[in-house]
Amino acid sequence: MGLLSDGGSAVRDRIGTAILSRVAGPDGRHTREQIHGMPGPRWFGPDRPVRRVHGDASMFIGGLAALLMQTLHPLAMAAVAGHSGFRGDPWGRLQRTSSFLAVTTYGTADSAQRAVDRVRAVHATVRGTTADGQEYRADDPRLLCWVHIAEVDCFLRAHQQYGARPLDAAGCDAYVADMARVATALGVVDPPVNRAGLDERLAAYRGDLRATPEARSTARFLLLNPPVPLLARLPYGVLAANAVSLLPGWATRALWLPRVPPAEGVCVRPLGTAVTAGIRWVLPPPRDAR
Repeated sequence: MGLLSDGGSAVRDRIGTAILSRVAGPDGRHTREQIHGMPGPRWFGPDRPVRRVHGDASMFIGGLAALLMQTLHPLAMAAVAGHSGFRGDPWGRLQRTSSFLAVTTYGTADSAQRAVDRVRAVHATVRGTTADGQEYRADDPRLLCWVHIAEVDCFLRAHQQYGARPLDAAGCDAYVADMARVATALGVVDPPVNRAGLDERLAAYRGDLRATPEARSTARFLLLNPPVPLLARLPYGVLAANAVSLLPGWATRALWLPRVPPAEGVCVRPLGTAVTAGIRWVLPPPRDAR
């Protein structure tokens, strides 16, 4: 029994290390321990909902859904396509994003502020013109707000559907408020601080959103041609299908993404729950920050 237990632990460690190396870089496990273990005050205490949401495997689904939603703003899509290099280095972009989330959620206040300062410095250099002549800049507060609310909405809905410990109504409001703290630091003006405000803000952007050819191409890249090893294609496909199932119907129609709603409750979401449980098993949470 001990040998079997040791073997299972070894397999779990190998898979967990492989996932962390993709998501957080080759030194992902060490980096994670550093972020959580460094002493000092934090933006968020250990009981805050943002820690529960961002520490759960449901973020894999929520993150994919957020990327798909964000493509629907033509200016955001143009900025990503023209400046991020996500197609040439998708893992590098993912690692930078996951590192930012980890540091601002779990790191010391000084580390979080430095991470925000770096992002703001990059945003200040990203500007251009879309194919139809619209000017954009990444530090535009309205554009920043769209990226923010799309993330918050998708992260929260994924957690409520697939998270190990879904939040109650007060917890959902508190999560939105936690994320508003980060958004304000990044330059978002008056971000929503509860779920009702989040829903209102999402509705206010509806007229700005449409699927450009670049958005549809990005959706195909993320869903059909992901840069993942062959053995990971099946679980990735499950995560992708569940990310699509989180999107509102108008968004999937705009991106030309097929959906069969009856199958989502019978097949897609149960498989998503199983895959996130598997990820949760191979990536146990690190010790809490002191």
